[in-house]
Amino acid sequence: MGSRKGTLAAMLKEQGFGTHNECVKMVRNGMVGLGRGSGGGVEWRIAEDPEERPAPEGLRFKVGALDIVYAPRLYLAFHKPAGVECSHAPSHHQSVFSFFPDIFLRRGLEAVGRLDADTTGLLLLTDSGQFNHFFTSPKRHVPKTYLVGTKHPITPEQSAKLSEGVELRHEDGLTLPAAVELIGDRQCHLTIMEGKYHQVKRMFAAAGNRVETIHRVAIGSLRLDADLEPGQWRQLRADELDILGFREG
Repeated sequence: MGSRKGTLAAMLKEQGFGTHNECVKMVRNGMVGLGRGSGGGVEWRIAEDPEERPAPEGLRFKVGALDIVYAPRLYLAFHKPAGVECSHAPSHHQSVFSFFPDIFLRRGLEAVGRLDADTTGLLLLTDSGQFNHFFTSPKRHVPKTYLVGTKHPITPEQSAKLSEGVELRHEDGLTLPAAVELIGDRQCHLTIMEGKYHQVKRMFAAAGNRVETIHRVAIGSLRLDADLEPGQWRQLRADELDILGFREG
């Protein structure tokens, strides 16, 4: 009996669709669509042989309403809505993981860092410990950009303090210098290189203002898609991982 590795059933199992036998039955029952392409140009066919060995590059699976690109590892961009906790066991709000299919959860999907329940915008998720460490290690200083709304007008003095670094309560030293781009009297883009607890709120408080809204628009060179609605996710492309400077070892 030959190795199962590389067979369609094995690939489906790897993606979290079930045990080997369950994946074999799915294929034999005509439940699995195979496709190649992107957008509206995907060409689909119904899989028939669980032992076939499709080329993995650009392969898509369609099972029910779920349409995913085959990937040995999950790298996801998610538009986090307000009132959602980045926890598998949320205390007071809906879990961010409730927005994802069970097959991703079975693969060990985790949030890359956290956003507060009331913070919206770009959140990365993965089943790769290496990817998670790449973006959350304090030594890497990955820039994160937020659209911040404040209670009071942002003064030139406050902007200068944020740019130079402020001292946070119960923290030693100043925060790293931040980039501040004013958009209006009470709104700015703030780019920080750290990920301290409630850092954006605490920075503005230390500068003499109060944050009303926070929306993360970018992590490194990856920006939140304009057409990705709150609660929607998508898989990152290989070229985006290259731009971010990440390669799975």
